[in-house]
Amino acid sequence: MKPIILDFPKIQDPRGNLTFLQYDTQIPFEVKRTFWTYDVPGGEVRGGHAYKSQHEIIIALSGSFDVIITNLDGTIEKFSLNRSYYGLYLPAKTWRHMENFSTNSLALHVSSECFSTDDYIRDFEELKNNEGK
Repeated sequence: MKPIILDFPKIQDPRGNLTFLQYDTQIPFEVKRTFWTYDVPGGEVRGGHAYKSQHEIIIALSGSFDVIITNLDGTIEKFSLNRSYYGLYLPAKTWRHMENFSTNSLALHVSSECFSTDDYIRDFEELKNNEGK
C-alpha cells in the first residue's frame, strides 16, 4: 500500500465546521495512540524515519507543512497538508520527514500502535535492505 490522502467528512455549519474520523469508516486501522507536533521553529525538520509495523495518519489541524516521502527506489513524493479535513495515510515501512512548517502550525498524528522505540527504523539503508521482512 502507498501513502494516500484521506478526505474526512466536513460538516459545515454557520457556527463553525466540524470534521471527524472514526474506525473503520474513515481510517484503515484501530487507533492506539495520538500525538501532535507544534511550535516547530522555522527551518526545522521533523521525522526522518519509518516504522516497522505502525500505520499513521498525519493531519494539519492548523497552518501548513509538507510531508516528504522517500520511496525505496529513491524517488520523492511531496504532500502539502493545509486543511484539517484531509489526512495523509502512511503505511508501515514508509520513510518520511516533515518540513516547511508555517507559523502556528499544528500536526495531529494518529497511530495504529503504542509508542515503542523498537518500531522505529532510523536508517534509510536499513529500510531498503530489510524491505519485505
